[in-house]
Amino acid sequence: MYTYDDLYTIFSEELKKQNFTKEPTELYEPIRYAISQCGKRLRPILTLMACDLFEVDIQHAIYQAIAIELLHNFSLIQDDVMDQSPIRHGKITVYKKWSPNIAILAADTLYALAYKYIVQAKVEKLPALLDTFNNTAIKTCTGQQMDLNFEKKTTVTKDDYLLMSQLKTALLFAASLKIGAIVAGAPEKDANHLYNFGVNIGMAFQLKDDLLDVYGDEKVFGKKTGEDILENKKTFLFVSAMELANDKTRHTLMQLSSDTKLDPQDKIKAIKIIFDQLNIRQHTEQAIDNYLDKGLLQLQLVDRPAKSKVHLIRLANKMIQRIN
Repeated sequence: MYTYDDLYTIFSEELKKQNFTKEPTELYEPIRYAISQCGKRLRPILTLMACDLFEVDIQHAIYQAIAIELLHNFSLIQDDVMDQSPIRHGKITVYKKWSPNIAILAADTLYALAYKYIVQAKVEKLPALLDTFNNTAIKTCTGQQMDLNFEKKTTVTKDDYLLMSQLKTALLFAASLKIGAIVAGAPEKDANHLYNFGVNIGMAFQLKDDLLDVYGDEKVFGKKTGEDILENKKTFLFVSAMELANDKTRHTLMQLSSDTKLDPQDKIKAIKIIFDQLNIRQHTEQAIDNYLDKGLLQLQLVDRPAKSKVHLIRLANKMIQRIN
């Protein structure tokens, strides 16, 4: 079975072979730039791991893995435009380096390119592949709209936040695994267990992101902490604090969140003090562990030998234990 490092190298080399050097350069240079900002490549690697789990040559799933990576980049560029984020993976974002209009065109083209890759499979597998791919794209956009809606709401429940995170983030992890299983010809029940495994580790991944934004080490995290607080984002930490706080503390949180005159560092410090008083860090870590445990239970149900799941388990833990 392939390790994460093996697959990272294989996938990166395959991605470099793809021809994204078309004209006009104003469109394709931003696309190449976005793709080159190689993060951890978790989603396409999960696709390849799922295929490998059923002892099928991972080359059969390489185009689907590329499709997943392109779809992910499509969503990131859109997200950066909407959030007006200047930095992604420590580099200037596409929208900031070029323009919002070019970023929108690049994102749309990435989605179309992803579709070209996902369909490069045996005809009999296309219905399941396209159903999974299209539903995931729709739900990702639905989650993004929910996230935008939250910016205008004074109150967001924990259930609302978890649903948004599942749609916007976790389902792409789930789809990555299921698509790899479909390409490998896995039984439907096993593909579904892998999908549920992906949902849960995807949720744990998002909650860890929220946690790192407040409690991460800036030198390791790669960006300033507290950005979610300054942008008044309804993260898991914030909605949990609102749920656990008494009326007085909840009122203070709301005041701090809406205060536009408060010094940024003072705002971060004040809200973090409340988080500490409510044990929000420990609460979030417990939620992360719970999602990981539920995910691993789903993986256990996949009808494959335990030794063949070792690298998937290691990657799931790597996703949760990361410090950046």
